[in-house]
Amino acid sequence: DVGAKNLEETKKMGIKIGDPISFNVKYEKIGKKIVTGKAFDDRAGCAVMIEAIRKLDSSDCNIFAVGTIQEEVGLRGAGTAAFGINPDFGIALDVTVAGDIPGVKDFESNIKMGKGPALTVTDAGLVSHPKVLSLLVDVAKNNNIPYQLETGLPGTTDAARISLTRQGVPSGTISIPTRYIHSPVGMMNLDDVKNSIKLVIEAINEISNKY
Repeated sequence: DVGAKNLEETKKMGIKIGDPISFNVKYEKIGKKIVTGKAFDDRAGCAVMIEAIRKLDSSDCNIFAVGTIQEEVGLRGAGTAAFGINPDFGIALDVTVAGDIPGVKDFESNIKMGKGPALTVTDAGLVSHPKVLSLLVDVAKNNNIPYQLETGLPGTTDAARISLTRQGVPSGTISIPTRYIHSPVGMMNLDDVKNSIKLVIEAINEISNKY
């Protein structure tokens, strides 16, 4: 909503159908660990991916880091990327609903900020491959990385499309707990971001060693 009364007023603003519009929201820090800003879904996932690759030591794996498009309107970029790569494993990096706000019951969302990345067990589009989920849980435990298990979300992630590519790809999801996703301003705990980066790095190392 740009505040216009009608189509003519909108046109006078220089706005036409199809123009992308967003609120002018600044990245802000609240205290030492909490941050707010726009489009954490899924800039946060991209940041985790970039930092994990940047900090990763050499690996025997061929690693493909992909920033996809149109996840919110059909997981389209993940489908074409996974088809072209044909990976042995797929891990989607995303955000998820943090339910630690007034009015949200645990059975609606038991994920909380500051308690570590969320690992998807099931959601509306994916039953995580047992091998991938077990690997992520074991890696988190062995490296003292806090984590949360998540089930029953009404939404899904790129892992759902990756898992159905070609003959099927064992896939899972690592998500950063985020308040107010799909709104102009999101909120997250930087510890969850840092622990997600650690988990990605150690998971890749474990895949290199075991597979």
